[in-house]
Amino acid sequence: MNFTDIRIEQDGKIGIILLNRPEQHNSLRGETMAQLCQAIDLLEADAGVGAILLAAEGRHFCAGAEFAYLETLKTTSAIDVRDRIYAHFQGAARRLFRSAKPTVAAVGGAAITVGCELALACDFRIGTEKSLFQESWIKLGLLPPLGGMFLLPRIVGLTRANEMILRGRAVRGEEALRIGLVSELVAPEALRARGVELAAELAELPPRAYALAKEGLQRGMESSIDREWAAGVLAQAMLIGTEDFREGLDAVTQKRAPRFTGR
Repeated sequence: MNFTDIRIEQDGKIGIILLNRPEQHNSLRGETMAQLCQAIDLLEADAGVGAILLAAEGRHFCAGAEFAYLETLKTTSAIDVRDRIYAHFQGAARRLFRSAKPTVAAVGGAAITVGCELALACDFRIGTEKSLFQESWIKLGLLPPLGGMFLLPRIVGLTRANEMILRGRAVRGEEALRIGLVSELVAPEALRARGVELAAELAELPPRAYALAKEGLQRGMESSIDREWAAGVLAQAMLIGTEDFREGLDAVTQKRAPRFTGR
């Protein structure tokens, strides 16, 4: 497809989506988000892609929504905002969060508002000392609508989420690592390569088990222990009948690397 605001690359089994407006610090507009939704759908449907890496060209991961685009919202009806615009803005976050495949965000520089929300929707986030996460919606008289109000308290705790959402406080690299907002920090020049390396590691895991475990973790954030006991047993019963389970067991007992196929 002819993308203008993003680019898709493939590195082995890793599908890489690059935000590609570096001169605008990867600020986002409607076209960007529509293309991002299309790109995620393409990689999700590609059997040759085992994991998805979201990264960016240039100095910053994403400076948030483009101000010229925000200006157009002043005359946009509430119905259009809900049904047309957020079909893509929230749609991209939904796709990343619900993807059956592993998702990794490699966050270099700033990840502000929408950029922060997209990173939060991924399974893993890696950054650098120069990373900056900011949910500064409140300063525009808005709130985080792409999942941040649900996810942030569960990732960093309510007190820190209050600081980020209700005060719009920025969190930089070292603090992001300390509070669990990112899983690791690397040198800026190594960020993309480390993102691919982590995604490649995840892509080698048994895909059905990964998808069901991810689904269970997400469901558990809003479920009860009794529901999770029942759902966990059902999922485990399904997985025990797979070839991947037999291969994993054989690999452990034979002391070799497993070769998972998703069957």
